[in-house]
Amino acid sequence: MKNIILLVDDSSNSLRRLSAILSPEYDVRMAKEGRAALKLVENDKPDLILLDILMPGMDGFEVLARLKENPETGKIPVIFITGLADESDEEKGFLLGAADYIRKPFKAAIVKLRVDMHLRLKASADYLRDKAAYLSRELHRRAEEVVAGQETAIMTMASLAEERDSDTGYHLYRTQHYVRVLAFALRDHPRFRHYLDDKTIDLLYKSAPLHDIGKIGVPDGILLKPGRLTAEERKTMERHPVIGRDAIRNAEKRLGRELDFLVYAKEIIYCHHEKWDGSGYPEGIAGDAIPVSARLMALADVYDALVSRRIYKAAFSHAEARQIILAGSGSHFDPDVVAAFLEKEQEFIEISRRFADN
Repeated sequence: MKNIILLVDDSSNSLRRLSAILSPEYDVRMAKEGRAALKLVENDKPDLILLDILMPGMDGFEVLARLKENPETGKIPVIFITGLADESDEEKGFLLGAADYIRKPFKAAIVKLRVDMHLRLKASADYLRDKAAYLSRELHRRAEEVVAGQETAIMTMASLAEERDSDTGYHLYRTQHYVRVLAFALRDHPRFRHYLDDKTIDLLYKSAPLHDIGKIGVPDGILLKPGRLTAEERKTMERHPVIGRDAIRNAEKRLGRELDFLVYAKEIIYCHHEKWDGSGYPEGIAGDAIPVSARLMALADVYDALVSRRIYKAAFSHAEARQIILAGSGSHFDPDVVAAFLEKEQEFIEISRRFADN
């Protein structure tokens, strides 16, 4: 297919001569004034434009400016071919984005060489743009595949633990939504805004389902026991944060590096049973020493345990769960996280209903 060349000149003689020079090799189109040229470009974009400057109505400078304003036509190379001999006109043309400048009277050989050169340059530029666009799309696609693989791995690991305790139903989904609601509620809070950006909130949401992965290492007799646990059984149960965190650490050790997308997962797994006053487990840390991720998960996990039926208890109402969480402000929970829960409690109710076990 021939390249399309648009000739724009108010001189019929110039158009005829240029057409005679270029027609054997190119598909030549012609316009005698600027507006007509722009209309032709709009309907069928040429590969290159030869443009006179001095024309009635819209001059060549304005035509070029209009072409450069439009992203769809801004990359078309424009060669000014004009009788103006002042260097300031040539400079103005280049500043507006002209690819080249040929003075009249022109020689056929020069026109051919300049046109051929700029078409080759355009072809190279188009190839590089297409290649860059392809690489960008491919990188985006592969990044999406990596993220999808990470999410699948997280949910697979979490589901393995959850399968051990089928009584918990949609607990994984509810808690990850509760965590995200709390995170968005606190993102502008002075104590949390340095931590809760969009990327962190997204990772918290994706990591939350792993909070009880360590239960996979708890014997069924303890995990599924309908009655109160003995002191020894409770001690075994309270090891599940260590089991879960160490499972990820060991996997990373075998890989030879830590995985960024599991940083918050390890915090949540290990610390979501810690309490604000230091009476939790496994380490008994308190206050701001507890990672923010674990503080959010602590409230989300307790709320869901309260309003859901378990093998050892009936479901509490939202009002009852609310009172228990409020009573735990400053002892079990970070008071600001409790305040966020109270602000967003209607969203908690809606999530509980949307992912109800029955």
